[in-house]
Amino acid sequence: MEGNVFAAALEKIEHVKSPEGEILTRPFLDLCKTVLPVLDNFGPAMGPVKSDIGGNILRLETRYLSSQSEFNYLYRIVRSEIESKKAKSSSSCANALLWLTRAMDFLSELFGNLMVHPDWSMSQVCADSYGKSLKKWHGWLASSSFSVALKLAPDRKKFMSIVGVKGDDVSDMENFCGRFSPLLEENHKFLASVGMDNLKA
Repeated sequence: MEGNVFAAALEKIEHVKSPEGEILTRPFLDLCKTVLPVLDNFGPAMGPVKSDIGGNILRLETRYLSSQSEFNYLYRIVRSEIESKKAKSSSSCANALLWLTRAMDFLSELFGNLMVHPDWSMSQVCADSYGKSLKKWHGWLASSSFSVALKLAPDRKKFMSIVGVKGDDVSDMENFCGRFSPLLEENHKFLASVGMDNLKA
């Protein structure tokens, strides 16, 4: 289905884990890049958010490219920073993975709400998704700017058609959410296990 964000993401999700079940760095980042353009549909107000997420992807990608065999597995990047006592720095890859995962949580909640609440307006969908994901981690400034950006979201029908969902066919979106959310949960569990899951903006 041409133009369907979810069909493209489902192809990528097939390759995210190694045969041993570990999350691979490059495939995970490629998957996030596939989903990221969804934010373009919110207009220029979402630009800084998209840029921030893109920056987190780039930081992880740069570290991966510095030693592909060493950092083939996503969590090795974070473990290496913990060993060198750099993980808590705001410019660390551990921090980048944390905020990337949280941003993807928001998108996953957004897609879930679109399926579960067909009667909700786009602003209701956005507000609820933000409340369940990023809001508790955002300070006043970040929260204010994010809320303004969400108010500029296109109407629901237009948004669904932009992401490639035709009519009521949400099967690809449903399949994607069902497979993407557990990966994000795995990231949170790992980050919590190394004391990196409670940082605020």
